[in-house]
Amino acid sequence: MATELAVLPQQLDDPAQLKGSHTPQPRTRAAKDSLKILDPASKKLSCLEAQRIASVLEECIRKAELSTLLPYCLHSLDRFGVVLGAELTGALQEHRRLGDNLQTLLERQEPRWGEMGALQQAIRSSLRNVLRLFQANPVACQTLRAEKGKRDPAGQELVRGLTELRGIVFDKLLTGPAEDRERARYVQEVALQHHKNMVVVSGLEADVEAAILDRDTEISKKNEMIRQLKSSLHQTEKLSDDLLKKTRHETDKQLQSDQKASEVKCGKLQQEITQLRSQLNNLITENCESELALRKRKYKVETEIENWIQKYDADMGEKQVELEQLHAVYTEEQGELKELEEHFAVLDQEYSQIMEERRLAREKKEQEERELVLMIRAATRIQALWKGYKVRKMMKSKKGKKGKGKKGKGKKGKK
Repeated sequence: MATELAVLPQQLDDPAQLKGSHTPQPRTRAAKDSLKILDPASKKLSCLEAQRIASVLEECIRKAELSTLLPYCLHSLDRFGVVLGAELTGALQEHRRLGDNLQTLLERQEPRWGEMGALQQAIRSSLRNVLRLFQANPVACQTLRAEKGKRDPAGQELVRGLTELRGIVFDKLLTGPAEDRERARYVQEVALQHHKNMVVVSGLEADVEAAILDRDTEISKKNEMIRQLKSSLHQTEKLSDDLLKKTRHETDKQLQSDQKASEVKCGKLQQEITQLRSQLNNLITENCESELALRKRKYKVETEIENWIQKYDADMGEKQVELEQLHAVYTEEQGELKELEEHFAVLDQEYSQIMEERRLAREKKEQEERELVLMIRAATRIQALWKGYKVRKMMKSKKGKKGKGKKGKGKKGKK
């Protein structure tokens, strides 16, 4: 049954999008450089006819994507009811009804071909209507295309084949006549190089066959050597088995004699064990009595230790109380000492200031006394000098008066 496909338009400017799965996988830089000639020189379709062809392919792929998802959409119509809208939901229900009618008609033993043809035409019209409504509802179209994982394998193969066809056609549309000739030349060169490589490979295969023949010959020699070694190993194993049997027989004899000696020794050891058990029981009895005495002594010592511990705890409690009291007194005295030290520091400062003032006063007094002594000495000396001066002056005046008196007496005697 032929079907028409309709999907939403998308932009055609992205070459990677147009090529789809045809986009080459990443290569090494050298491989990319060598295969650049195979890539089209232009990345966009410049010809209007080529753009139309690409648009038709793109439209076909979109319609195929929607058409292959319609069975899942019809099966889950209740889930998509809100997104699809009332009109699109009604069209899908009508399409599902027509499909059910066609299925019922095909299941009949003698189908009516005229009725079947009319029904197929109605289904084609219904499908065109559904795709048209999807194209008018971008949200519903996008929602349905997001469920691509629900597409059946045949639909997946169809979409994949159309995508590959789109990539091939797009490459062809991007390639011009000159590029085709260049590609043909490059392919011819690659074919010639491949022929040369095949010649080299043939020579290498001949060398490999010769090497394989030499290896097979060497393997045959080694297999023969291995066979001889296996034969020698078999003889050696046979000799070792005989020697093992002989050794085992001698060992059995030695084991029987050792077992008899061991039985005799075990009897002696059993007697010694009985004697040692008797001694052990006696020692256990003695040790029990000694342990009982030691337990009593231990209990007594523990009691004394407990008493001493209690006495020690009581003494330590009293000492602790006394220590706390002394610590409180010590803390109080430390506070008083700190206050006294602060007061003493103030007094010491005042004392130093007073002593400094006294020292300055004493020095000033001593200076004044020294100056007074000097002034007294100076005054005494001045007075002495003054007195001496006055005495000398008086002496001089007395001598002058005395000389005048003598001269007057002499004149009186002459007369």
